[in-house]
Order: sequence, then structure tokens, then C-alpha cells
Amino acid sequence: MFTTASSWFLILLAAVPFVAWYVLRKRKTTSVAFSDTSGLQNLPKTWKQRLAWVPPALRIAAVVLLIVALARPQEGRKQTVSESEGIAIEMVVDRSGSMQAMDFEVEGQPVDRLTAVKDVAGKFITGGEALEGRFSDLIGLVTFARHADGISPPTLDHPFLVAQLNQSEIVDDRNEDGTAIGDAMGLAVEKLTALDNDRDDKVKSKVMILLTDGENNAGDVNPIQAAELAATLGVKIYTIGVGTQGQAPVPVVDPFTGRKEYRMMEVNIDEETLTKVAELTGGNYFRATDTASLAAIYEKIDELEKSRVEEKQYVDYREWAIEPVQVAGMKMPPLVLLALFALVAQVVLSHTMFRRLV
Repeated sequence: MFTTASSWFLILLAAVPFVAWYVLRKRKTTSVAFSDTSGLQNLPKTWKQRLAWVPPALRIAAVVLLIVALARPQEGRKQTVSESEGIAIEMVVDRSGSMQAMDFEVEGQPVDRLTAVKDVAGKFITGGEALEGRFSDLIGLVTFARHADGISPPTLDHPFLVAQLNQSEIVDDRNEDGTAIGDAMGLAVEKLTALDNDRDDKVKSKVMILLTDGENNAGDVNPIQAAELAATLGVKIYTIGVGTQGQAPVPVVDPFTGRKEYRMMEVNIDEETLTKVAELTGGNYFRATDTASLAAIYEKIDELEKSRVEEKQYVDYREWAIEPVQVAGMKMPPLVLLALFALVAQVVLSHTMFRRLV
């Protein structure tokens, strides 16, 4: 960015042609009378004669440089400093066996519930479609089935977080299957409250987004107790019950043929508990019965939990008149110094090799 602080001084450049005319005009010089000078006209010019224009040109250049320096040309470098007051979000995702139910669609293709969650939650984190992304927020991930697993602590490395989410798989071992909602909530609360010990600046607000398609049937912590703890520690919980009403098609393998087939199974979501958990912490309960409604829920949460981001712009100006100038990758002296060099060179040359007899 280039500007001048006192542009009106540039008006003086209009007087430069008159200065040039005054400096370069022919002056009367001392002469010696000769009877005939025609023979002198064919003599070759010396290098001094050929370069006689240099001293006056230096004087004109000095005047131009001084006028430009008076206009105070400035090169500005803009710097933007972002200040954000972000939100810490812990995403708690169910990966129990019931998440295999094929009652969701992504791009027109039937998918299981976890795949739909990965698609929508990924857009919630990094942005996509109607979701802007949570670029200034710390986001962590906890997944659970019979046990709760802390996959990622709250982080600003969202590509890594989304990669970890996409690598999460539905459990296929009966010994690992179950729905430990309370344990997962307790782990998420622990990770969110630990942020105040790890950071000098406290997080504006702490939010948990709990997504499940079942009811608490494993683990040691009761979801209501975990919600009361969350409320005491200032963690707001949004709960999402995911799955169609009534029955949903679940893939099973026929033990005799080995073929995968779909059977309709009952959907049992403990909506009463999920609603109470949300109410205790000042959050909301949502029900997602398809991909569109799931996306709408994340859009709603995105609107409810906004981060404050402020940008301050600073401009660092370099004064060309008194600071070195960068031209075509070369560092040049300040304009005032260049004008001084030109003026000194003109005086020296005019009184030495280009000295003229008056």
C-alpha cells in the first residue's frame, strides 16, 4: 500500500520545467576574438563537452527529489491481528452396535447412523453447505459404546479431529457393545474443565454435544449425575437422539448362509433422560430422524453457540523521505540523502572537471 502524507507539495513539480530551463539555458561566457572560426567547427568534442549536461541535471534531480521528499511518500504494510473469544466443544458420539441401523441417507445413498453423523459433524467443524465451521473453537472428541474413549482433547487442529472422527467405527464385538452414556459424559466434562488449568485465558463457555441412539445400559456413572456435575462446572449439554421412530432396518448376517440381510428392529431412545440432561445444564434436546433433520440440529446449535471474533488492523508505514527505499529488490538510500548526494556531486563537478570560466 503506497500513499503520501502531504500530497499537495507535489504541485511544486510543475515548476521543475522552469527550473530546468533556467539551469540549462545558454549563458554568456568569456570569449576570445578570432578572425575565422570555421576551421574549429569540425574539431571532435571532448568527453567534458559531451558530459557538460551532467552537473545541471544533478541540480534538477536534487530539486525533484526534495519536492518528492516534502510530499512524504509512505509505504504501508497492513497487519491484521485477530482476537477471538472461542468456545470449547466436546463432541460425544455413540458408536454402539445399534448405530448400524440403515435409516439415514448421504447423497441419496442409504447409510448407517454413524456414517451420517460423520458427514454432518464434519461439516459442523470445518464448514460446508449451511454450516460456517467452528474455526476459532477448541473441539474435542469422545466416542463410546460399553466404554468411553477420549479420542482427541479439545484442539484447534480441526483437520486432525475430523480425521479421527472419520476413523471411528461401530463396535463389532459383543463384549465391547453397550451404551455407557454417563461414563462418556463424565469423561467429556473432565476434558472441558481441564482447559482452565492448561490455559492462561479462560474459555468463554464450555459445550458438550451428546449424540446417541439408545439408553444408558453400561458404565458406572448415571447420566443424570453426570449432568448435575456438568451444570455445577458450567458445562452446557445439547443432546441429540438419533434414529427413526418405531423400527429401523439393521444389517445382520445369516449364520447359515453367511449373507448380510436387513431386519427391522425396535428403536429405544431414552428421550426422557436426554431431555432432563439438557434441561439441567441449560441446553436443549433434539431428535434427528433423518440426515436433513440431523443437519438442521447442528445448524441450530451453530446459531446458539457463537464465538466472538474481532479483527484489528494495523498499518506500519515506512517514510521514503528518511528511510531506505526498496526498489526492484535493491536497497536505496532515503530520498533526502539521494537529493543531498546529487547536490554535493553537482557542486563538486561544477568546481572541478566541469569548471567554467566566467
